[in-house]
Amino acid sequence: MSATYLMPTYNRQPISFTRGSGSWLYTKDDTPYLDALTGIAVCGLGHCHPQVTDTIQQQAATLVHTSNLFGIDWQERAGEALCNAAQMDSVFFANSGAEANEAALKLARLYAYQQGFKRPKVIVMEQSFHGRTLLTLSATANPKAREGFYTLDEDFIRVPFGDIAAIEQAAHDHEDICAIFVEPVQGEGGLNTAANGFTYLEQLQAICDTHNWLFMLDEVQTGNGRTGKYFAYQHSNARPDVLTTAKGLGNGFPVGACMVRGRANGLFGAGSHGSTYGGTPLASRVVHSVYEVLANSDIMNNAVSEGQFIRESMVDAFGEYGVSSRGAGMMIGIVLPKDMDCSKLVDRARDEQKLIINVTGGHVIRLLPPLNISRDESSQVVERLVNLLKPSF
Repeated sequence: MSATYLMPTYNRQPISFTRGSGSWLYTKDDTPYLDALTGIAVCGLGHCHPQVTDTIQQQAATLVHTSNLFGIDWQERAGEALCNAAQMDSVFFANSGAEANEAALKLARLYAYQQGFKRPKVIVMEQSFHGRTLLTLSATANPKAREGFYTLDEDFIRVPFGDIAAIEQAAHDHEDICAIFVEPVQGEGGLNTAANGFTYLEQLQAICDTHNWLFMLDEVQTGNGRTGKYFAYQHSNARPDVLTTAKGLGNGFPVGACMVRGRANGLFGAGSHGSTYGGTPLASRVVHSVYEVLANSDIMNNAVSEGQFIRESMVDAFGEYGVSSRGAGMMIGIVLPKDMDCSKLVDRARDEQKLIINVTGGHVIRLLPPLNISRDESSQVVERLVNLLKPSF
């Protein structure tokens, strides 16, 4: 493939796909590849889901864009559906997860400003990933992504993920903290969950309540059914003040959302934030369509059962060699021994097994299959992974 006119910002694999259907991607010569990554947790309903495809076609033939200078009926309907699903009060629609997170961090700054803080700080976690805009990159822990961009590190306090004592110490040491921003499961960081699971979120909320901070959750990757609940925090009794999401929100159509309730509700007013393309009639109708599929089907339960099947099958096959699993629902991490050479696994999976996977955190195979994957397809994922890894043990 020639990329002469494209900036070299991606380390692209030597393959291109021309169509997709459900859990499968196809090259120009119609070779099928089993997609266990779905565009990095984006196509949660699989490629070219019939209802979503029909929605896009109908709305594209009706009205694509008017701007937010006018009322947008589908935006109102999508906002109501999403806020009901998330148990939040209001929503701002953006174009991506990074933009949704940028809105969340702007909310935190505005919240602090109204309380008289001159340069407030937000607590974020080591191994986090929140985006590639300058502010979200500053909140991110990935050194490679941050290098060379003069990040705004004075605006953030970084603590180990899952370490409540470190947060309490930060609260003791700093008087200018205004919020905690955290992923319920760290996707890019290696599918990390706290030692006490989602109870960790309840502890974080309690600290925020004590100090009158905003409790902000980045559910860009964990949202929209990925973990078996509409949002991952719903595995707990926690309730965020700010909640962001994107990836699976449009099943491949670019859209993001930042939702608020509690202390964050009413912070934004006319002129305090905006987006030219945020919440277009087309994007909003797609969001509503994805919501209808998730709300009126057994897909999220399927994500739980099939995700558990894949994790348990891989541990059964390689547990004696130190392989373990992480994650929740259809957000699966297969943790390999740290001394194992994983540098060629993605290429070998693609070329030898016709399986699309990802490796994150250095030694964790990240699987993000469609939430509606069939048992036969789950079994094929396991079989192809076993064939891939067997020579290494």
